[in-house]
Amino acid sequence: MATRTTVINDPVGIHARPAAQFSQAVTASGCTVTIAKEGGNPVPANSILSVMGLGIKQGDSVVIDVQGADDETVADNLLNILVNAE
Repeated sequence: MATRTTVINDPVGIHARPAAQFSQAVTASGCTVTIAKEGGNPVPANSILSVMGLGIKQGDSVVIDVQGADDETVADNLLNILVNAE
């Protein structure tokens, strides 16, 4: 399992477009991925609605857990999507 933690810098947080990009990348990876606000309950990251339901705002810390083949690379790619969200 690979775990990554980051702070969201986008002023509007994780809204529909980055949530969709993130969830699509999760589905394409073939891995089992969860995302959570730090200290919160994880949700399936392949669901756009679940990701948006977390209400991630600027300054929130999020944790991504990835299980599956090439989990380290997948975790890095998913983290990059969140960090560069617009």
